[in-house]
Amino acid sequence: MPEEPVFDIITSMGVIKVKLYSKTPKHRENFEKLALEKYYDGLLFHRVIDGFMIQTGDPLTKDPANKARFGTGGPDYTIPAEFVSEYTHKKGALAAARRGDAANPLKESSGSQFYIVQDPVACAALDGDYTVFGETIEGLDVIDAIAAVDTDNRDCPLQDVKIITIKLDE
Repeated sequence: MPEEPVFDIITSMGVIKVKLYSKTPKHRENFEKLALEKYYDGLLFHRVIDGFMIQTGDPLTKDPANKARFGTGGPDYTIPAEFVSEYTHKKGALAAARRGDAANPLKESSGSQFYIVQDPVACAALDGDYTVFGETIEGLDVIDAIAAVDTDNRDCPLQDVKIITIKLDE
């Protein structure tokens, strides 16, 4: 596996090509493992905020009966924070979601949930609080399209936006 592998996140709205960073090895290796195991296949973007970010990676989204719990699922482990000052919440940044500070003072990342930045100004306050572990190298238009979908009062898209698969770009 290259030190900074590129993955294609193939969604129902297009492809987002991301490069994973070498200086966040725990997050990179976890994303690689889950992608290659097809963990993300069929998961929904369950939290979408136009002018902010798009979020996915919750296995509970495979079953619509879990809708009230979307955003709470994942493997039963977290990943220690890997803050690197040069990795910021720029447009297209790939970052790990996590529980809030009160429940998570060490700012450990979710084992599977991640988000992609749409607006770097709105997300700038997240620098140093959430691990940025990659960046979009193609597909910024797809991020904008996903961010623009209609959502409910919990920021969940009214029409499903799915990850079809995530594959190593070769």
